[in-house]
Amino acid sequence: MRIHLQSFLDYLQYNRNASKHTVAAYRSDLNQFLEFLNKLVNSQDITPHDFDHQNIRFFLGELYERGHSGASSARKLAAIRSFSRYLCREGYIDVDPGSLIEPPRSQRKMPAHLDVEEMKVLLGTPDRTTPLGRRDRAILELFYASGLRLSELVSLNLEDLNLSGRLLRVVGKGGKERMLPFHREAETSIRHYLLDRTKILSKNGISHKKTGKKNIENPLFINYRGGRLSTRSIDRLVRKYVLQSGAKLGISPHALRHSFATHLLERGADLRSIQELLGHARVSTTQRYTHVNAKQLTNLYKKTHPRA
Repeated sequence: MRIHLQSFLDYLQYNRNASKHTVAAYRSDLNQFLEFLNKLVNSQDITPHDFDHQNIRFFLGELYERGHSGASSARKLAAIRSFSRYLCREGYIDVDPGSLIEPPRSQRKMPAHLDVEEMKVLLGTPDRTTPLGRRDRAILELFYASGLRLSELVSLNLEDLNLSGRLLRVVGKGGKERMLPFHREAETSIRHYLLDRTKILSKNGISHKKTGKKNIENPLFINYRGGRLSTRSIDRLVRKYVLQSGAKLGISPHALRHSFATHLLERGADLRSIQELLGHARVSTTQRYTHVNAKQLTNLYKKTHPRA
């Protein structure tokens, strides 16, 4: 089964163009499931025939007993179902056992986000008299201006940026490209940062030019050594400024994306447009923001309904 698992992970990476984070998550979840099967059948030499719907149910039951949330169990089941479809399609099993299992129900949580005033305070927190402060301001502005995922912002190259047109080329999940607009405030912050970026690269003896060649490593956001900022570094700096601004706890880079979508919805943007901007494959994923907007809808109802 380990050989089949590696073949499946290779299929995800090279045929489905899945990100390295997705492949790593599937590897972890499926290894956990296979280890469970080893104990269940009392053998280290499990076969595809041990991969049946009853054993999947036993695995979900153990997750429940260990206190896993519905969302966590659903994520692991999604990996198992993808693997079982692969095994069935490749002819290793006759019936797809994953299709017989309904995903566990998970409680839909309201996405954490900042309101407009909290967002203004956060954006004004970095010290714009220092190079790193100007860089961090540009990062925060771009997060909020375009609704980027953390991984998307980290992977941006200078060639992806069209400052005069205020457009950004983004490669999202599954390698899908989309063009995102950003506003004048973000443009100004980025222009200030780019002057510092040039000095940092020069100081470290690195020469980058806007070539338009995708194979050249030319990161947009860099550290003091001239290398690409990591996801961990950006996550850490966002949380630092959230703490300094006095905003509510639990605000992450992803919460800035939620803030972007929520504020667009509050000002009349339709869900289909927000879906395109966020790069969601399904509009059902975008619909979570309609729950966030419930308070505004209630206030609107009270103001406009004749009998309210």
